[in-house]
Amino acid sequence: MNLPQDPFMLLSMVNMKLRDEYAGLDAFCRAYDVDRKALEKKLGDAGFQYIEGINQFR
Repeated sequence: MNLPQDPFMLLSMVNMKLRDEYAGLDAFCRAYDVDRKALEKKLGDAGFQYIEGINQFR
């Protein structure tokens, strides 16, 4: 599955998957074969940061 390129669509999809299916960002990245640092950079460039305690980007 290709992830959305638009950062806001990506944010929505990732947060939904983290909420509903994955206990953490590492598990999500393994399942989708995504580089965690690249994902965090892409969302970070749009102003979002992963918060482990709530398992979401904000």
